[in-house]
Amino acid sequence: MIALLALLFEITNPAIDMPGYLRVAQEAAAVRQTHRVTEDDFLRISREPGAVILDARSDAKYRELHVKGAVNLSFPDITAANLKRVIPDPNAPVLIYCNNNFKNAESAFPSKIPSASLNLSTYIALYNYGYRNVYELGPLIDIGKSKLEFVTTPYNPSPAPSRP
Repeated sequence: MIALLALLFEITNPAIDMPGYLRVAQEAAAVRQTHRVTEDDFLRISREPGAVILDARSDAKYRELHVKGAVNLSFPDITAANLKRVIPDPNAPVLIYCNNNFKNAESAFPSKIPSASLNLSTYIALYNYGYRNVYELGPLIDIGKSKLEFVTTPYNPSPAPSRP
């Protein structure tokens, strides 16, 4: 009954385009298959001029532990303006990873169900915004055996303004 009502009274919103998203997701999926890389390739590409390692996890998880050299742009903050600020050259090599790439570090990299992996949404979003040189870290890696270097970024809030 609800489905019938939805068909009769479709709720439109020009700012949300599910058919467009699904079309772009299919296109991105085809390209993604050739842009998933090993840990060694991830390291090699990260050394290319202009390469950007993008961490789309929350600021809190990024600060707790992230790949050295990665910049953080949390997935909810991915917009054209923010991408241009963080990755000004849409042709630059962009490397992505997510929680589901690492095991034995559940606090910093809590696993998601495979179909909700952040790599998937991040790859599709970057593709949708015109970034075609995106490489996704492919394997599940034991963080204790990884060739990647990990660092923390302590949270240093700005001091509260003083009151006269």
